[in-house]
Amino acid sequence: MGDRPRPARTGDPHLDAAVDQWLRWDKNPKTKEQIENLLRNGMNKELRDRLCCRMTFGTAGLRSAMGAGFCYINDLTVIQSTQGMYKYLERCFSDFKQRGFVVGYDTRGQVTSRCSSQSLAKLTATVLLAKGVPVYLFSRYVPTPFVPYAVQELKAVAGVMITASHNRKEDNGYKVYWENGAQITSPHDKEILKCIEESVEPWNDSWNENLVDTSPLKRDPLQDICTSYMEDLKKICFHRDLNTKTSLKFVHTSFHGVGHDYVQLAFKAFGFNPPIPVPEQKDPDPDFSTVKCPNPEEGESVLELSLRLAEKEEARVVLATDPDADRLAVAELQGNGRWKVFTGNELAALLGWWMFVCWKENHPQNADVRNVYMLATTVSSKILKAIALKEGFQFEETLPGFKWIGSRIKELLGLGKEVLFAFEESIGFLCGTSVLDKDGVSAAVVVAEMASYLDTKNLTLAQQLVNIYETYGHHISKTSYFLCHDPPTIKSIFEKLRNFGSPKEYPEFCGPFGILHVRDVTTGYDSSQLNKKSVLPVSKSSQMITFTFQNGCVATLRTSGTEPKIKYYAEMCASPDWSDTASLERELKKLIEALIENFLEPSKNGLIWRSV
Repeated sequence: MGDRPRPARTGDPHLDAAVDQWLRWDKNPKTKEQIENLLRNGMNKELRDRLCCRMTFGTAGLRSAMGAGFCYINDLTVIQSTQGMYKYLERCFSDFKQRGFVVGYDTRGQVTSRCSSQSLAKLTATVLLAKGVPVYLFSRYVPTPFVPYAVQELKAVAGVMITASHNRKEDNGYKVYWENGAQITSPHDKEILKCIEESVEPWNDSWNENLVDTSPLKRDPLQDICTSYMEDLKKICFHRDLNTKTSLKFVHTSFHGVGHDYVQLAFKAFGFNPPIPVPEQKDPDPDFSTVKCPNPEEGESVLELSLRLAEKEEARVVLATDPDADRLAVAELQGNGRWKVFTGNELAALLGWWMFVCWKENHPQNADVRNVYMLATTVSSKILKAIALKEGFQFEETLPGFKWIGSRIKELLGLGKEVLFAFEESIGFLCGTSVLDKDGVSAAVVVAEMASYLDTKNLTLAQQLVNIYETYGHHISKTSYFLCHDPPTIKSIFEKLRNFGSPKEYPEFCGPFGILHVRDVTTGYDSSQLNKKSVLPVSKSSQMITFTFQNGCVATLRTSGTEPKIKYYAEMCASPDWSDTASLERELKKLIEALIENFLEPSKNGLIWRSV
């Protein structure tokens, strides 16, 4: 073919060049055929949408639908991304070819594009093996936390997990971890993207998947990492004797993902009988055939099978890990026969309390509690802050996303600090510091131990949550989201808030509710600071504005890093002796209604509300 000009196909030279590149470079017959069919049928707009833009790095990597095109996840874009990763890592690490790279994957797949997480992981490994890089490629699907754990354990320079977590079945992703075991943060993301754009043509052997079977540089870390992870898990097991004797039964659902085997092993490590699996959801299924949405954060509607099984088996606690097992939802049967599905903030209150109680039990009275830390993202409940103020340990906030939490924990550990617990409200929890990312496997077994311990005191999880609020202060929060598939609409909503009434002026009221302070981390503005500059880092790539109201409520509007969502978060706090929690709930409800009506204007902007 050489460099000879091809005849115009679409009438658009830029599009024709992109089509030619795709047809030259893509060796996956399914995705190549998709582009050929679009071309044959004159579908120029769709061709342009697929081929004339490229995925950008979002929350710690790439996430998109699977299918043909430079803006989708497929064999070619994964090869291009890995070539960019190689170029950047070679620049950053002189010992890259000694230390190696970790690759893991979940159980996603798609027949129409012949893409699966496993095949994309093999191509990722292929690119690096062809360049002489040792690759630790898991021989089997693993929970996402295993990749950051392995990066640290094996002293690799970086790692990739092929997963789209709890996204819809059409999606997949390329999640990147740095040598510190945390998700990548800026400027690595931008620099990797530049290197990808400089390395778009597949190199010799980048498609040669035989290397995965033949290269002496390919190693399988599965057994060693699994054994080591389960051994490290015992560091946060404090009541093994109670676990072996408990009469409590637990049901676990893995949402058709990777979690079943690993949660079973974690329960064994803690001395428990195995949790009862939901048979219809135990084994991997890339179609997620029993749930409309494979996200346990959606609550009771997606937990239906596990709740019914728990009632049949007389199990009081249901544990649900999302498809890549980095998040955890928990439900508990109440005395009135109804199920309580805990929010992420409520679970964090319980887990934070538990980790601190266990720390105190295992340290002398004169131990320096000021050396102990807990962390949360800024859109999460302030309950850990309240516990820290009373108990004397340290609490810190980060920007949303576990990449910020993981990086900060690494810094604190380097300073000789002890980190007990960290969380984000979207059911992401980290107990201990063996993994520097959210981990649903460890959180599941820690919740089981806490429930078993509380049962010996004749307390349920829900009753202990009330005790926590009565000790440290009532925290009532509400989180939900609107779907919006039009990026310009999302941008205009936030720009209106920055120019509310007049240019560069934020709102002073939201309906009847007065606003005390505004913080906008997209622009770096914070009206509560003397210099008006946000203490949290500026994050220009996402939208996030926080309002502190005169009634004490804190509410945040932000975009999701991985899905077409505008999320809102709101919390009311009151002192421990506050008796009228119903009034707090009413005030919060009214404020959220005002926030939606005045700031989001869903009917005008075509937003679709989703209740969580």
